[in-house]
Amino acid sequence: MENRKMEIQTNRLDRGFYQYQDEFEEAALRVLRSGWYIMGKELKSFEEEFAAYIGARYCVGLGNGLDALWLAFRILGIGKGDEVIVQGNTYIASVMGITINGATPVFVEPDEYFNIDASRIEEKITERTKAVLVVHLYGQASRMDEITDICKKHNLRLVEDCAQSHGSKFKGRTTGTFGDIGCFSFYPSKNIGAFGDGGAIVTDDEEIAKKMRIYRNYGSEKRYYNMVVGTNSRLDEIQAALLSVRLKHAAELNEEKKRIAAEYDKRLNNPQIELPKVREGSDHIYHQYVIRCKRRDELISYLKENGISTIIHYPIPPHLAQAYEYLGHKKGDYPVTEACANEVLSIPMFNGMLKEELDYTIDVLNAFV
Repeated sequence: MENRKMEIQTNRLDRGFYQYQDEFEEAALRVLRSGWYIMGKELKSFEEEFAAYIGARYCVGLGNGLDALWLAFRILGIGKGDEVIVQGNTYIASVMGITINGATPVFVEPDEYFNIDASRIEEKITERTKAVLVVHLYGQASRMDEITDICKKHNLRLVEDCAQSHGSKFKGRTTGTFGDIGCFSFYPSKNIGAFGDGGAIVTDDEEIAKKMRIYRNYGSEKRYYNMVVGTNSRLDEIQAALLSVRLKHAAELNEEKKRIAAEYDKRLNNPQIELPKVREGSDHIYHQYVIRCKRRDELISYLKENGISTIIHYPIPPHLAQAYEYLGHKKGDYPVTEACANEVLSIPMFNGMLKEELDYTIDVLNAFV
């Protein structure tokens, strides 16, 4: 192994570009030559294509995934005094979507699949609970049958954070279509990634879509006639055109990642490394391939010595973040969440990963003692 040391990044965004270089360059030049760069036909076209891909009636393009989240709760009228149930082991942006509006996040432990433990939701519902935010973490669909039943039973709004689950399905239905609003990020590392920031919401509710279009454009439906205090959060024409290219190849890009994951599943064989589990009925598109290891720091150092980069998603759970000290949580409040934060590790997983890179990563991981 020493004789064939390689340098392997956790993610290689350039490979995804080179796979469809001609198409990306044609799309970018088309927009540059058009003379129209914001809120034009490229955005309209992408919104229609993405809504069709997800299986929703409407898509509204936004500046980024965080805007999708906080605007979703704003439009649903959730704010000060309200509570929103969310899993404890998510990225902090999920929680910011709640708190930017003045609402309070109520954390629920994850299940063995890294998603919200549906069996623990009802015990957290109070008279102040207004919504559940489901995060399809790392690309695996959450248990949406039980969650939608709970929301209907308690008359709760349901928002889906699909930042990592573009095209992932639960029992044949695409994530983002179960709740009132599905929120997406097109950050460059996502399975459908832009070449800069970008985001969107999908919904079947015409009124929600209409309000979102008003909010994203300074609260204005007609220029200079401002109906509400909105924001500036618009998916620009170049990103929309580039995303249309990526969307056209979404199925093959997801399948490529699934093939890489299948090789990891089949060939990783180290008792110190726990592989990710996939729930029956849930689809996993492997935005990240996340292992667990109780000796994680040693494993990270060992992999680094052998030229393999890794990322921890996420080392500090939101309830212990400095930003949320005011919520009054302490270490030990959410032991399952905290165990995840101490043990999870994302290993190389990207479109365009070479066979020799995959083989090398597997051999190095299997040799960890």
